[in-house]
Amino acid sequence: MRSKRLKKLVSERARGCCEYCFSQDKYAPDPFSIEHIMPRSKGGSDDPENLAWACMGCNGMKYNETHAIDPITMQLVPLFHPRMQVWSEHFQWSPGMTHVFGRTAVGRATVEKLGLNRMGVVNLREVLVMVGTHPPF
Repeated sequence: MRSKRLKKLVSERARGCCEYCFSQDKYAPDPFSIEHIMPRSKGGSDDPENLAWACMGCNGMKYNETHAIDPITMQLVPLFHPRMQVWSEHFQWSPGMTHVFGRTAVGRATVEKLGLNRMGVVNLREVLVMVGTHPPF
């Protein structure tokens, strides 16, 4: 069982947003969880630097994967690493702020593998844009 202190640290560090799709935990229908960037099944640890705050969708789609195919180059590339990479260097918002696009091979592969533009997430973004609470920062 994870300590409340660790959960608080990971959540606050992420400012209450999924570190992959930027969904906000306060609007999520399901609780967010601590996700292992490098899965324990592949040697990852419970060190806070290996942990990310993730929505159920991203956590489930990532599962224990660390790499995916870039849909443009068809090359196997690492998935986005929230502790070692900057989100805005690999992703950008669509003009309406409802869709995430990959700017790099890592970004494109992560968008595809984790389904960062899942219908439910896009629908929620549309509503949150209308009320002025998306993007979160």
